[in-house]
Amino acid sequence: MAIDAIARNKAEALIREQLVNTIQQDVPKSSIVMQLGTRLANMTSNQTKIPVLSMLPLAYWVNGDTGMKKTSKQEWDNVYMTAAELAVIVPVPEAVLADSSFDIMGEVQPRVREAMGAKIDNAILFGGDRPTEWTTDVLTLAAKNKVTGPIDYTKLLGKDGLFSKVEAGGFGVDAVVGDLTAKAELRGLLDTNGRPLFRSDMQGATTYALDGAPMYFPENGGFDASKAQLIAGNFKKLVYSIRQDVTVKLLDQGVIQDPSTKEIVYNLAQQDMVALRVVMRMGWALPNPATRMNADRSKVPFAFLTAAAVAA
Repeated sequence: MAIDAIARNKAEALIREQLVNTIQQDVPKSSIVMQLGTRLANMTSNQTKIPVLSMLPLAYWVNGDTGMKKTSKQEWDNVYMTAAELAVIVPVPEAVLADSSFDIMGEVQPRVREAMGAKIDNAILFGGDRPTEWTTDVLTLAAKNKVTGPIDYTKLLGKDGLFSKVEAGGFGVDAVVGDLTAKAELRGLLDTNGRPLFRSDMQGATTYALDGAPMYFPENGGFDASKAQLIAGNFKKLVYSIRQDVTVKLLDQGVIQDPSTKEIVYNLAQQDMVALRVVMRMGWALPNPATRMNADRSKVPFAFLTAAAVAA
């Protein structure tokens, strides 16, 4: 005799799926350059002129009671910081907004800010998609301070190592920025007794620092590991300024064109769509004033380390 029972596949129409009311995601990451650099007063136009000391006066010994005193001079130059625009438009159908259980625009905004931070870091440090209005990137400026090889004590803190390249120009290293994968090599560094340099025990979190300078490993996707593993420098010498802070506007009229073909992709009014437009404008510079150890301003306060197979 068969014993009947209600099977799951016959009652699926009555089973309600549970929807978790939180979105699983990581916390948005910010720009490491804007965190470590020096922010100047907001720009009042698209270009800011920064007066920079370019020549230092000298002093001379006078020979004898009636010796002739020599003259000297001091000079200044201008470094220009030009604002570039960073922007994006995120279109979405109004029906999708209405049917969603989440605030889609509220979810998009912090991710757009994160994307902007990554673009800023990549452009300033590596020249990735660099605006034509901006000055040369940090790695290009520091090309003479390139260190090639594995991450070890000599390459980091030894003679002609990462720190010494910066110090040779009269600058102190205040921070080191590296790719997240460099942590594994740092954890593998051992002292002469075979003990890890960066770990005192296996339970506590590792504190990464070199010669007193804290180390940062940005997770916003802006660090290009194909060009450098570590960048050391005096990041306070890098200055930036905001011309227009992040501005958010919700568009419900107009058309969106393909930037390449100029063809109309979306007509917001005709297709019942809205678009989130996010815009910011900023500029940066490395004034690099003359100092007693860098009188001709030819040295820069940065150095970088690459693996042996990585080209500059």
